[in-house]
Amino acid sequence: MRRYFLLFGALLWLAAAIGGCAGGAATPAMQMSSNAPADADFGMTRTSDGGLFQVTYTPALEPIAINELHQWTLHVETADGLPVDDAVIAVSGGMPEHNHGMPTEPAVTEALGNGDYRVEGMQFQMGGWWTITFVIDAAGQQDSVTFNLKL
Repeated sequence: MRRYFLLFGALLWLAAAIGGCAGGAATPAMQMSSNAPADADFGMTRTSDGGLFQVTYTPALEPIAINELHQWTLHVETADGLPVDDAVIAVSGGMPEHNHGMPTEPAVTEALGNGDYRVEGMQFQMGGWWTITFVIDAAGQQDSVTFNLKL
């Protein structure tokens, strides 16, 4: 009987030791926090930083799934609500708290007309707070817009 108590005690100690290593002792880079700023806007429509464009994204997946490659449709309008065609749009994204980008290199692959653009290569490898930034060049002007996502 004493042998079982010793074995049980050793297993209990081992479980506590493993739990302590995986718990609060993690370094900040390892922690899975997703603390977006309290005032973060998680809407799918935003005005660009300089106020030149009104931009809306629509993901092909709803809800957006982790580790699943998908595309978005990006709609770009002027501040007056007119569709913006023939824009050159760069895409970037990442997790600000983890200081890493996306596992893919998303890009605008097609202008669909009426201010719509196909964005391919969207993929998120983990849950948490993500930001996606679009830099838009149109009619000799450049502006950017950043969307917040919580996955």
